[in-house]
Amino acid sequence: MAPGWWLILVLAIIGLGLIGRWFWRRYRRAHYRRIALSQLRLLRANEATITDINQLLKAAALRAFPPEQVAALHGQRWQAFLLKTCQDLPTDGLAELDSLYAAHSCAATEPLLVMAEHWVRRHEVAHA
Repeated sequence: MAPGWWLILVLAIIGLGLIGRWFWRRYRRAHYRRIALSQLRLLRANEATITDINQLLKAAALRAFPPEQVAALHGQRWQAFLLKTCQDLPTDGLAELDSLYAAHSCAATEPLLVMAEHWVRRHEVAHA
């Protein structure tokens, strides 16, 4: 083979390697999302409570964002964080999170489950 073809072959291998590395890193970064979505499916099947959904959202947020940015959030600040990190978040179920601190936890409604799934799938995280 002529030297030019060897150069093209080497560049193609390097390019494929870089693309493969990018896909692998992307796949690994989204691992917590896949875990959260599978847990959400289980919670949906087992009639989850509002507390269960909030714990799932908080766990996913702690995996995606720095703990000092997420851990202490609750109430209106927690809801504002969810809205800020996900564009077009359906807000129908968001108000249910206000009842977290009631004496007994109520069952999660479909709007809350839809909102949680939307946030897990579409929240935006700035990766370095």
